[in-house]
Amino acid sequence: MISPGVRKWGTLAVACLAMLLLAVDLTVLHLAMPKLVEDIRPSTEQFLWIADVYGFALAGFLVTMGGVGDRIGRRKLLLIGSGVFGAASVLTAFAPNAEALIGARALLGIAGATVMPSTLSLIRNVFTDPKERTAAIGLWSGIGIVGFGAGPLVGGALLTHFWWGSVFLLNVPVVVVIIALGSALVPESRDPAPGRLDPASVLLSVVGVIAIVYAVKEIAHQGFGHADVLIAVVLGIGGLAAFTSRQLRLPEPLIDVRLFRQRAFAATVGSTLIAVFAMLAMSLVVAQYLQLVAGWSPLRAGLAGLPGPAAAIAGALLTAPLIARFGRAGTIAAGMGLSALGFLLYARIGTEVDYPFLVVAMVVFGAGLSMTLTVSTDTVLATVPKERAGAASAISETANELGGALGIAVLGSVLGAVYRDKLVLPPDLPEAAAGPIRESLGTAVGMAAELPPALGVRVVDSARAAFLDAAHLTMYGSAALLAGLGVSVLFTLRGVPKVIDEVSASAPPAEPRTGPRS
Repeated sequence: MISPGVRKWGTLAVACLAMLLLAVDLTVLHLAMPKLVEDIRPSTEQFLWIADVYGFALAGFLVTMGGVGDRIGRRKLLLIGSGVFGAASVLTAFAPNAEALIGARALLGIAGATVMPSTLSLIRNVFTDPKERTAAIGLWSGIGIVGFGAGPLVGGALLTHFWWGSVFLLNVPVVVVIIALGSALVPESRDPAPGRLDPASVLLSVVGVIAIVYAVKEIAHQGFGHADVLIAVVLGIGGLAAFTSRQLRLPEPLIDVRLFRQRAFAATVGSTLIAVFAMLAMSLVVAQYLQLVAGWSPLRAGLAGLPGPAAAIAGALLTAPLIARFGRAGTIAAGMGLSALGFLLYARIGTEVDYPFLVVAMVVFGAGLSMTLTVSTDTVLATVPKERAGAASAISETANELGGALGIAVLGSVLGAVYRDKLVLPPDLPEAAAGPIRESLGTAVGMAAELPPALGVRVVDSARAAFLDAAHLTMYGSAALLAGLGVSVLFTLRGVPKVIDEVSASAPPAEPRTGPRS
């Protein structure tokens, strides 16, 4: 007989392991990109899809899977999703071309959408004490950021000895452990009166979210005037408007969209989206910088990024006492301010790596981001009854994954556009080589190796200078975005209590007080 305490902490361990798996998978491909580009030669558009389709699929199906977990059981959904994730990882590892790789990554995203809301809703159900819940979510958030940082390290270690697909095979033994421990330790939980799953709501949510993400990606890449972009905008806005209208009419909606009328709920969901938006863009830029500008090996680049995840764990563990001292609004604002400062420090990178300075940037950024995500996630979950934790988790994680996908798509596209604008090619460069060199820094470095040595050096120097110009602009823009959000949070979260007690399923969450900040 397993005691309730063992089950509670065992559930947290399984949830953290699953979160680590998904977070690593979101960034492990960044360091593999140069080898992948060399092996399967994707086009610029395929390159972006390979990078972001995992996050797009995750975002599109999270709302649906959160509702499914509330109905069939969150542990059951976690175990099924983990198994599918392991199988999809094998397909990804052995994808023979860009099209197959994009399809396999999309399947990975759908499988991930079954796992992520399950982990968070299970934590919400077993940790009923508000202070314990905040601490548990802090650890879960910190582990997630560790995963984001560990992705390049894991990828670097494997890429030193194996081909790019090996970074996905590591998922398989981790999935086996999750299924074994989850079956033995995690208690089942579900909404006791969930109602039926509405197929129309599922379709509208998936179409709406994916169409909006696709539209933003394509607008950043090719502008607004193309027919496919206009169609995606109409589908996205129309689908989400119809979804919202339908949720307001259904007696048992897939998600309660009226939650967004609360300042605390809406502001913290927005904080999550913007924070992860910036984080994924930073991860992509820094991974390329260390390998393609500094010339470091994948393993060395991965090891160099370790201070950031360590600072994220520290930031997550400090969140609960910071909330007690400064309140939720003050803690999120401080986290956003630190993240903005981290971006300003990153904006000073040059062709010569000043690693001690880079460590300072990593630590400041990692601690600030972890504080923001921990408070935001805890606030979202605390404002709904635990019976509907799956749907609330799905909203939080949709913001998380949508932010990550948009970060890669929008800032990645901006990075590429500025790179092409700043790139100055040698006049004696063959025209056949100019096209690939303009696509990205990675293709420029690969193409330069096939040119005469003197010409190749000039091409690489020019491409690196253009990339740094683009990276600096991206970092300054992200810093401004986070600083502005930090200031706005001080107003939008005013009056939210430091400790949010258990919410009854029969009563809607109360609007935060309008008096002085707690």
